[in-house]
Amino acid sequence: MLNIEKLRDEKDLLKKEVAKHIGVVESVYSEWENEKLSIPTKRIYQLANFFEVNIDYMIGISNTRIHIQTNRELDIQLVSSRLKEIRKSLNMTMRDLSEKFNTSSSAISNYENSKFLILSPFLIELCQYGNYSIDWVLGRSEDKFLK
Repeated sequence: MLNIEKLRDEKDLLKKEVAKHIGVVESVYSEWENEKLSIPTKRIYQLANFFEVNIDYMIGISNTRIHIQTNRELDIQLVSSRLKEIRKSLNMTMRDLSEKFNTSSSAISNYENSKFLILSPFLIELCQYGNYSIDWVLGRSEDKFLK
C-alpha cells in the first residue's frame, strides 16, 4: 500500500502540484497514487526526494519512516553494482534470478551492466525477497537492509 497520498496530504498539496514538481501530468500521477500504474524507478526516486522520506516507507514495504534529504542524482552505475552485489549475496546466477522473478537473463544483464535502469516492479520484488532497502540500491542511503 503506497503512502504517497498520505505524504501529499501532510504537505497540503494537490495532485497537480506534486505532478508538476516531478515533471509528469496530473493524470499519470493520479494513476500512481491510486495504484493503477506502477511508478517508474526514476520517478520513485524523485518522489522520495520531494517528500524527503525513505522509498521503502513511501511505497509501503516498510512501516519505518526515515527522513532522507538528498539532492543526489540517480546513479545508474551505482544501482547496477548494487544489484550485482544482491544477486551474488543470494548465491544466484543471472539465470537463477531471471527464473525466480520471471524475467529474462538478458534483462538482468542489462540492469547489472548499466544498460537500463531496473524496472520498479522487479526492484521492489527483489528487495522484498532479499530484505534489501530500495533506498540503498538507489543510492539514497547506506543502510543496506529494510527496517
